[in-house]
Amino acid sequence: MKTEECIFCKIEHDNNLASIVYKDELTLAFMDWRQFHPGHTLIIPRKHFNDIRELDPTTGGALMSTLSKITQAVSVCFPNDGISVWHSIGSAAFQEVPHLHLHVHPRHYNDEFLKVYPDGPPENAVVSILEECAEKLRQILC
Repeated sequence: MKTEECIFCKIEHDNNLASIVYKDELTLAFMDWRQFHPGHTLIIPRKHFNDIRELDPTTGGALMSTLSKITQAVSVCFPNDGISVWHSIGSAAFQEVPHLHLHVHPRHYNDEFLKVYPDGPPENAVVSILEECAEKLRQILC
């Protein structure tokens, strides 16, 4: 996607397009247009990245710093029994805007929002399968 077509890039260039709550040199935070629970806030890097896989370490550090600030503020300002923080990559994970963004969302008991396991958590994985998966990741990370 060209950044001229990206709604989040448009918001970065024209802050009047969203309810901005915080900005610094590398990041921007604003209220999500859809408020399942009041306080749902989005955090983006000001530079266009499709998702976290493209992120450089400097912007990543700034993004995490802003995430911490916003999560603390949301926790104080909006009633909640907890907070969910998430980032989706691709349509299978329900990413709607192809610009890296993190959600900070107040949660309440039994709200069923973002239910992770539709039928409850799966049984514990077999250790040999976990080790096989870990080895695949170690090979890439080394």
